[in-house]
Amino acid sequence: QVQLVESGGGLVQAGGSLRLSCAASGSIFGINVMGWYRQAPRKQRELVAAVTSGGNTNYRESVKGRFTISRDNAKNTVYLQMNSLKPEDTAVYYCHARTRDDYWGQGTQVTVSS
Repeated sequence: QVQLVESGGGLVQAGGSLRLSCAASGSIFGINVMGWYRQAPRKQRELVAAVTSGGNTNYRESVKGRFTISRDNAKNTVYLQMNSLKPEDTAVYYCHARTRDDYWGQGTQVTVSS
């Protein structure tokens, strides 16, 4: 079992920045991919960014150049630095970890005002 605890969401004006953190605990040695998904009202959950244990990253097109995912293996933590935020980035952001199973955090609200 893997437990994920997120922090760092909040309300910010368009053009501002936020940093999300996700700390993993439990059976962390089996984690190969960690990432962030988001879900806006009445929309499906979508991948925002992911990073493998080897450091390879993947971003959805709309956040490239604005968001940066990083992973501190020593702290079992993954971060999402979000810059130049737009109102369309407003969503609940979920941390995700994959072993042989998928694990999810409880979600943190990010609201970007115009």
